[in-house]
Amino acid sequence: MYWVLPFVWSVSFWDSLVNGGPPVATELGPDDLDFAAALHSDAFARPWSGDEFASLLSQPGTFGFVARRVGAAASAPLGVVVVRSAADEAEILTITVSRQARGQGIGRLLMDSVLQRLHADRVATLFLEVDEENAPALALYRRLRFAEVGRRPAYYADAEGRHTSALVLKRTLR
Repeated sequence: MYWVLPFVWSVSFWDSLVNGGPPVATELGPDDLDFAAALHSDAFARPWSGDEFASLLSQPGTFGFVARRVGAAASAPLGVVVVRSAADEAEILTITVSRQARGQGIGRLLMDSVLQRLHADRVATLFLEVDEENAPALALYRRLRFAEVGRRPAYYADAEGRHTSALVLKRTLR
């Protein structure tokens, strides 16, 4: 007697066939700058150009990561982060995830990559600013043990001219 077990198409298996494998974060390089600029323009009222990303990355202590899926359909980045480090402090200059990839752990992947790099570099403190109304980002940063240390009233302006405050968050790394 033979037993035939049905093959179950899981969502993650199907997703990996269609979209490539799991997401990975790699060093942000020259070939990624236009993609980074496109992601940034989709997320921020004052977007950065590819040249601005290149200028930032050419500065000492500045680095970035890009997240993408491995596999055949892995050409377009899912998210990007840029960090500047000096002495034993670092600051997230920007982080964004494509609209299609939000809620899939891409922001966490990018932040984990940053934290690992900063730990290896023996950085003591990481700062970032986030819009007070960005609930998904705030939830992630709270899970990563960031604490609010300041507020910049009316710091961000949207396309309609409405202003929101920036929260300054800090995480002690060692």
